Amino acid sequence: MPASATGNILLTAKDAAQLLGIQANSLYDWLSRSDAGEFVVRGQSVTIDYFQGGPQGQGRIRIEAREVERLQELMRVKPLSVRKRRVSALQHRYPGITVELGRPND
Repeated sequence: MPASATGNILLTAKDAAQLLGIQANSLYDWLSRSDAGEFVVRGQSVTIDYFQGGPQGQGRIRIEAREVERLQELMRVKPLSVRKRRVSALQHRYPGITVELGRPND
């Protein structure tokens, strides 16, 4: 695996897709959506940084390993703790009834 100028490992699209648990075709779709500014992960707009060689930019795609790790973290599900609801102190009220209950005053 080649390394980038910063020393980070560059992965092929196939290897990156395998680490993300998706098919390579899905990764290519993600990259095209990212280029168009339309890629969303868990409700958050995401841009994927990658390298593409060749004189016309049609060469092989390489993605840094840390970029794949960043995408994995964005995909991570973090369950929220369930809040306990307090029992209402005013239990003698009825929803939708706006007048006092009981016999009307004569």
